[in-house]
Amino acid sequence: MAARASRNFFREALYRKANFKAFGASRHLSSVAETTPKIPQPSKKGRLLTGATIGLLIAGGAYVSTADEATFCGWLFSATKLVNPLFAFLDPEVAHRLAVSAAARGLVPKEKRPDPSILGLEVWGRKISNPIGLAAGFDKNAEAVEGLLGLGFGFVEVGSVTPVPQEGNPKPRIFRLPQEGAIINRCGFNSEGIVAVAKRLGAQHGKRKLAEISSTSISSNDEVQPGGKAGPGILGVNLGKNKTSEDAAADYVQGVHTLSQYADYLVINVSSPNTPGLRKLQGRKQLKDLIKKVQAARDEMQWGEEGPPPLLVKIAPDLSKEDLEDIAAVALTLRLDGLIISNTTISRPDPVSKNPVAEESGGLSGKPLFNLSTNILKEMYLLTRGKIPLIGCGGISSGEDAYKKIRAGATLVQLYTAFAYEGPILLPQMKAELAQCLERDGFKSASEAVGADYR
Repeated sequence: MAARASRNFFREALYRKANFKAFGASRHLSSVAETTPKIPQPSKKGRLLTGATIGLLIAGGAYVSTADEATFCGWLFSATKLVNPLFAFLDPEVAHRLAVSAAARGLVPKEKRPDPSILGLEVWGRKISNPIGLAAGFDKNAEAVEGLLGLGFGFVEVGSVTPVPQEGNPKPRIFRLPQEGAIINRCGFNSEGIVAVAKRLGAQHGKRKLAEISSTSISSNDEVQPGGKAGPGILGVNLGKNKTSEDAAADYVQGVHTLSQYADYLVINVSSPNTPGLRKLQGRKQLKDLIKKVQAARDEMQWGEEGPPPLLVKIAPDLSKEDLEDIAAVALTLRLDGLIISNTTISRPDPVSKNPVAEESGGLSGKPLFNLSTNILKEMYLLTRGKIPLIGCGGISSGEDAYKKIRAGATLVQLYTAFAYEGPILLPQMKAELAQCLERDGFKSASEAVGADYR
């Protein structure tokens, strides 16, 4: 019985993959082709990898019939190591679109194994199984929330979402620096707009509500339930402003009114280097006025027992000591729910500065950003005296990196660039390594290690 069910599962997976290629991919890629230069065909190595991957999938049909669920899950994640290198043959933005489409259609592994218990924590009244999240910028339009949470992220942040659809900056606008493990982008808030995103999140929210109703008979109402409004992890919605907008506050308020009902937390993004004038909103007076208006818009809405979603601000790493002091003061005065530290940098630290691609304008992400963003994180943790949850973001590519961010003051951490390079296999590896780091140093939970460098 188990063997037959496994074989049926695998045939269904192959059918879904074939169906996607025949109907979804052709329609989607035709629209991409209109605005993207023709991409050269993969080399012989790429074709060999493709053939090897298909063979591996076929072999998996026999393997799954004799393997337990956890073992097969691990095999699927490991198999992505063969598929992921194929994306390097594609234009970065085309590769990105394909990755999002694959996650949206369930063509990525789904984590069935429980996370190490030491990684579990509670934040903003939500219980999540691990502190590792996916940063905004990957799923800009909330197309793949279910698939991405299914990979095993503790939380996923979508956006940045602008009120009105906009194409962003001209292409090409994403540049790889593989030797440095970095990316430069100048996308400029390319977004389908809040209406399209609200429709997708509304559908996802409805599915989650149905699942909650079906499980009420076996759950206690007195317990903090795991997950959030979109699934097993929690969902953040990152809000941006339109490039041509003259009233930034009105843009963020519109985003709050339309999307906050679907979010476990909201983010005011005032730190992208690719929207003219945006970073000026990080000034003390400008930031204070902006947060007040957004908080008022959120609080005037009708909320149930859970109350309104927490409000965070995402800041840049290119800030002076005085800038950080101002932001910390505003955050404490207005009782902000959290800060994300940090966005991409306009600087070009070594070894990136020696790469010709470094001359491209835009924000730098990836490994070279780690030290800069972590130093800003440390400063902000001390300035806020550990009273505000911080999300550490920038240059994380291993469990050890995540651990360093947590010790520096981060309650949660986010990755993006390393995930783009390494693929899904990175996530279980990071969780295992982070758990080892915590156990090695005698911590009983990830929460215990937050800010440990200052105790």
